[in-house]
Amino acid sequence: MQVILKTPAEQAAMRVAGRLAADCLDMIGEHIQPGMTTGDIDTLCHRYHVEVQDAIPAPLNYRGFPKSVCTSVNHVVCHGIPGEKRLKAGDIVNIDVTVIKDGFHGDSSRMYFVGTPNVQARRLAETCHEALWRGIELVRPGLHLGDLGHAIQTYVEAQGFSVVREYCGHGIGRIFHEDLQILHYGTPGEGLALEAGMIFTIEPMINAGRRHVKLLPDGWTVVTKDHSLSAQWEHMVLVTDAGVEVLTLGREDRMRRGLEVNP
Repeated sequence: MQVILKTPAEQAAMRVAGRLAADCLDMIGEHIQPGMTTGDIDTLCHRYHVEVQDAIPAPLNYRGFPKSVCTSVNHVVCHGIPGEKRLKAGDIVNIDVTVIKDGFHGDSSRMYFVGTPNVQARRLAETCHEALWRGIELVRPGLHLGDLGHAIQTYVEAQGFSVVREYCGHGIGRIFHEDLQILHYGTPGEGLALEAGMIFTIEPMINAGRRHVKLLPDGWTVVTKDHSLSAQWEHMVLVTDAGVEVLTLGREDRMRRGLEVNP
């Protein structure tokens, strides 16, 4: 495994790309409503990347993926292909965006509620979000990846949900998926120790039922085997000398942390 440590100049470029990914997710959240299709989501995000951000949507044609974003609704775990599926009240949807700006990638995803979700759906999404942040808050030089995965896994399972094991976070930079696999389960003290300059995603996928998943015949869409709901959140982070910097904070998180005065 060859983990690429980012130089200060590369870190600065990744901050820009990460901010663009976050801005796109802020934008699309204002449009999510019953009746729109996942294809509508893809169109809005594509235009925003290309026409507003002067950026490239990284998923488009990546290893044959046919769209600019991933839209994973209800029991779809990840890599849902946008199309004619029409959202209805009560649905939950993960939107996963990755932009390329000046040769560097920015990658993030969020859960959105379509109208008002049921109690289980809301609790699942909120648990996944909390699990993500429990992992992020541990990140620092010297931390073993097993510690990060263990923190996410134990929290999720304590809430009665399960962690998907077939898909994980990854290193990222000039390349969409670089070496460094970030598992969302693990054993404390095991795995690679983090170093300042590493940039990677943390993106737990959790299921309301069992953890087992299956790949659909389209070669991309992953669903829960038991048809239970699934949720995912993703941030891109930089390991710093002092700890961690989240590169994909959205407007609300930036304001909450005093990083931005105006919305």
